[in-house]
Amino acid sequence: MTNDALARLHAAAMTLPRPWAAHEIGVLRLMPGAIECTRAEGFALGRIAADEAELLTIAVLPDARRNGIGRALLAAYHEAAARLGAVTSYLEVAETNEAARALYALDGYAEVGRRAGYYTEVTPHVAAIVMSRSL
Repeated sequence: MTNDALARLHAAAMTLPRPWAAHEIGVLRLMPGAIECTRAEGFALGRIAADEAELLTIAVLPDARRNGIGRALLAAYHEAAARLGAVTSYLEVAETNEAARALYALDGYAEVGRRAGYYTEVTPHVAAIVMSRSL
């Protein structure tokens, strides 16, 4: 998929944090250790540093949710991260994003931290929950 196509998909899927522009996605895709898993209905982007992976975003079109696409993208991301040598995966998720938090918990992620007021594009600001799991 092109950066523009991924940005359109991200815009359709995201409210918090704000959707990313095509040039932002392009920068992430070119980073050393970048991980990209795509499907027509969604995508996941992450990165590897040393033996740690970070899931930067996972986006699924609203009409395609609750069909296992998010879980499939997450599994593909985990497989790619482990193949690249990561042993732990981290992510940040909006405290108010119950669906994503449930998906991550179901997949073995546990809360390991909290960043108060992290998402400033809404008022009141929303905390980010930091989660991790072993790969």
